[in-house]
Amino acid sequence: MSAALHLAKPDDLERVLALVTAFHAEEGLDSTDEARRAALLPLLEGIPHGCAYLIGPARAPLGYVVITFGWSLEFGGMDAFVDEIYIRPAVRGRGIATEVLISLPKALSKAGVKALHLEVDRENEIAQRLYARAGFKLRDRYVLMSRAL
Repeated sequence: MSAALHLAKPDDLERVLALVTAFHAEEGLDSTDEARRAALLPLLEGIPHGCAYLIGPARAPLGYVVITFGWSLEFGGMDAFVDEIYIRPAVRGRGIATEVLISLPKALSKAGVKALHLEVDRENEIAQRLYARAGFKLRDRYVLMSRAL
């Protein structure tokens, strides 16, 4: 099974939106279709703050990953955040997410990204093992904190 990445474009909106909706339902994330569409469309239209990739065949994707960009003095320049990664339940456990999370940093580093971050539920040991296999490490001194505006 191929974890090829395809940069999602506006024509892919409905495919990506269906995957995002499935992920949000699975994770119990409270969001509306309108809010998801409004957050996703600028990424597909080329806003410089992030991008979305379809995973697998573009016409029948196996999942998606959304990357957002920022700037870090600590890491010496542009950094990126895996905002969401989702693989359809029927194809999980086949190494697709691992392949994506190993290949993505290589591509991003060629574009000048100095660090790639992600967050994971403290109780989700399966995801933590996946991320560790892909080279992500816990930062013991740091806790991600958020404030919705």
